[in-house]
Amino acid sequence: MLHTLTARRLLTPQGPIDHPVITIEDGLIRSIRSGDDFGDDDSTLTSTFFDIHTHGAANHDVMEATPQAFASVGQFLATRGVGHYLPTTVTAPVETTLRSLEGIADAIESQPQPNACATPVGIHLEGPFISHEKKGVHPPADILPPSIALFDRFQQAARGHIRLMTIAPETPGALELIEHAARQGVRLSLGHSNATASEALAGIAAGATSATHTFNAMRPLHHREPGILGTALDDDRLFAELICDGIHVAPELVRLWLKAKGPDRAILITDSMSAAGMPDGTYTLGTLPVTVTNGRALSNGTISGSVLTMDRAVANLQEFTGATLETALRLASANPATLLGLDLQPAPAQPANFNRFDAAGQLQSTILWGKCIA
Repeated sequence: MLHTLTARRLLTPQGPIDHPVITIEDGLIRSIRSGDDFGDDDSTLTSTFFDIHTHGAANHDVMEATPQAFASVGQFLATRGVGHYLPTTVTAPVETTLRSLEGIADAIESQPQPNACATPVGIHLEGPFISHEKKGVHPPADILPPSIALFDRFQQAARGHIRLMTIAPETPGALELIEHAARQGVRLSLGHSNATASEALAGIAAGATSATHTFNAMRPLHHREPGILGTALDDDRLFAELICDGIHVAPELVRLWLKAKGPDRAILITDSMSAAGMPDGTYTLGTLPVTVTNGRALSNGTISGSVLTMDRAVANLQEFTGATLETALRLASANPATLLGLDLQPAPAQPANFNRFDAAGQLQSTILWGKCIA
């Protein structure tokens, strides 16, 4: 069955299309063309968001790795404009991680099409190959030295679906593991790290291409030792994630980050945990109890993920920096896909996944497979 979507404009990485007419058949885009002026319709269509760093939402953690958990998380993320995401693990006992990776792989391979949920398209392995000095809330007993053999066990359990891995480049064995994983097509992100600038540069030389939640769980910037943070901001070879909730990073430093990385290397993430979309209370991150008060998630006094949603991150970026919706969209959609070597932008024969924004730049609705779901 054929139907069409129209708007004032469609934002694409190649530039805006005025008065788009998008023809959809059986949930897929059949054609995109510029049509007539549709009068009072002042809305903007965009691609859906791609969150490459989320631990959960809607009172579920992705490490539960059950169909119910993924149904709840996927439905909630879709209502906040997310079309695709990477379920992100947290450091845990090896056997727990292996079980979770198997369950996440099941979810990735069993996604029905069409689907009214955000789709998991790979796994972000955050831990256990991180620094004790910058562990954040990750349990120290389960942090392990980088090991090619253990990574291969993880990837086997995940049936090849690990697409992104956070690693501290200064830890013994990290450079060898970065090289090994990169040869398999896994993207390596430097994070939870106390690395000096030279150690971070060694990680880049070995194959790292991104930085995990820039500013957070990193050696602080020093004017004589830039460290991993200075390297992440300065080196154009790295993409750089940021949690744009005004809690993890002050607006002044959000502006500095965007100036440093520019619109092509900055990536918005949520780092959301199970409390996202829920009222204040006690929830879990992996197996860790986390208390949320006034939107701030803490475990034993340490910030523990966030309750941020991607639509809020996009709005915050525009508010904090003065960026346009077009720039914010690039950071929330095209850039994470580029990091992972994926093309998720709207095009003929692709799923008809769109977000619709009003004239003020606020998310109005999300369309997945041609159907408005929120």
